[in-house]
Amino acid sequence: MAVVMSTKNRPILMKKTWDVNTTGTPCCNKIYTCRVCHDEAEQHQIQRKDVRKVKCLKCAEQQPVASNCRQCMVQFGKYFCQVCNLFDDQDKKQFHCDACGICRVGGRDNFFHCLKCDMCLHVGLRESHKCVENASKSNCPVCLELLHTSRESVCMPPCGHPIHETCMNGMLKTGNYACPTCAQCLVDMKGVWEHLDEEIAATPMPDEYKDYNVQILCRDCHEESRVLFHVLGLKCAACGSYNTCRTQEPEQGANVEEGSQAAAATQESNGQSENVDTLDPREQHTADHSELDVADHRSNKH
Repeated sequence: MAVVMSTKNRPILMKKTWDVNTTGTPCCNKIYTCRVCHDEAEQHQIQRKDVRKVKCLKCAEQQPVASNCRQCMVQFGKYFCQVCNLFDDQDKKQFHCDACGICRVGGRDNFFHCLKCDMCLHVGLRESHKCVENASKSNCPVCLELLHTSRESVCMPPCGHPIHETCMNGMLKTGNYACPTCAQCLVDMKGVWEHLDEEIAATPMPDEYKDYNVQILCRDCHEESRVLFHVLGLKCAACGSYNTCRTQEPEQGANVEEGSQAAAATQESNGQSENVDTLDPREQHTADHSELDVADHRSNKH
């Protein structure tokens, strides 16, 4: 395989089975500016670690992978990884993680590798993140791109299901705060819940619903509780979250039962009135004919 790098002095990368007479990659016999361009244009991916030779774009010298050209001594890239065959001129604080098997950006001192999650995380999450086995080997739940080799920034929410930072920000902008995988809150919602508390306190329910109790399940702490119903939200009795769902039919109090009975009686009364006033036109037509038939019969009898 071969890849032409985008920078003028960068090399052409070639697989170990490369033929010196070949003008393109062995997989598709084409030349690309970089491996990313190759992968986007073709229906297969180049295996970066299989590359064994490079071709200098300045002097066209074919040679083993190295940081400098052996013929003209030009530097192929300010950053060079001989394992990943990666060349880069931009300083992104790149480092190679042996556990991940690929290069990462951001500085080695700022990250640690979690063996259970099998991914590099910021040192600030060392004691606070929730481990999910092989989390990095999963796809982003929004765009479905493989997270392990993704070039986009990845966030680790409290639930432990990684997601692209751009995808999560897009969800939050549209009011979707729950993890697509487990429905737990992606960010701290304490401020939102406090605002909702104020709205509920300022919006009392009607008297017939004051004793209206429902059974709920909290998606954040996974505890069940029985709480008073409110149209604006159902607050978890354990953690105070409004990220909840109802699990059973509501338990009606005395006021609700009386209100329901009164509503049923009113509905029944209205239904009877409607039956009297709104007679089916076909039935009305039949009744008129019956009266005419009786009248005709009486007149004929006389």
